[in-house]
This record gives sequence, structure tokens and C-alpha cells, in this order.
Amino acid sequence: MLPTENRLRRREDFAAAVRRGRRAGRPLLVVHLRRGSPHSGAGGHSDPHAAEGGAPPARAGFVVSKAVGNAVVRNRVKRRLRHLVRERITELPPGSLMVIRALPGAGEADRERLARDLDTALQRLLGGPS
Repeated sequence: MLPTENRLRRREDFAAAVRRGRRAGRPLLVVHLRRGSPHSGAGGHSDPHAAEGGAPPARAGFVVSKAVGNAVVRNRVKRRLRHLVRERITELPPGSLMVIRALPGAGEADRERLARDLDTALQRLLGGPS
């Protein structure tokens, strides 16, 4: 499970990551990443998850539409993605916002294919200029 302080919950945070972040598309998912800034907090709001005097943690959210499958399939995809992100959240700069949108093929994909697509997308987003 992804710790509470690393979960993206507010609509404004999802919008900030999608609209003002960089995007990397893969066959099974699309990753939107807005890197943390020294003044982190979307729209100038203070981050409720920031530690006193410390940098806010990187946070991630997930979008899994009905196109992926029925409720059982969507929940399985979300669980797999949460687990994969938990293992990789420390690679993100502090204060970063990441939204992972599952595409229809994600419902039939195994964990290894999801992990490969996620790793490739993160490498593109974190690895250098585009």
C-alpha cells in the first residue's frame, strides 16, 4: 500500500500534474509528472503533507477508467500500480506530483509489463530534457 503522505487526493493536485507537468506515454499507461519546486504546493497553496521545515513528499495518484475493465479489473490495476509506485516513489524529487492514467490494455497486462512501462516512462521523465 502507498503511504498516506504519498497519495494524491485533491482535484487541484491532479490538475496541476496533468496540465503543468511533463507526459510520457506507453502502450499500457500514461505518466504525468510535475517536478517539485522550491515553493511546492499547487497554485501557491501550502502543502498539507509537508513536514515542518522540510520538503513535501512526492505524491502519486491514479486514473483508471471504465475502458480498462469492470470494477474487479480496475481495482486490480490500481492495486498493482500502487504497489509499483511505492517501490519507486523515492526516485522522484521531493514535492513532485505524479498521475498515472491506465489505458485499456492495462486490464489484461501482468505486473511485469506494467512495471516495464512505468519504469520506461519514469526514465523518460526523470532522465533528461525532451
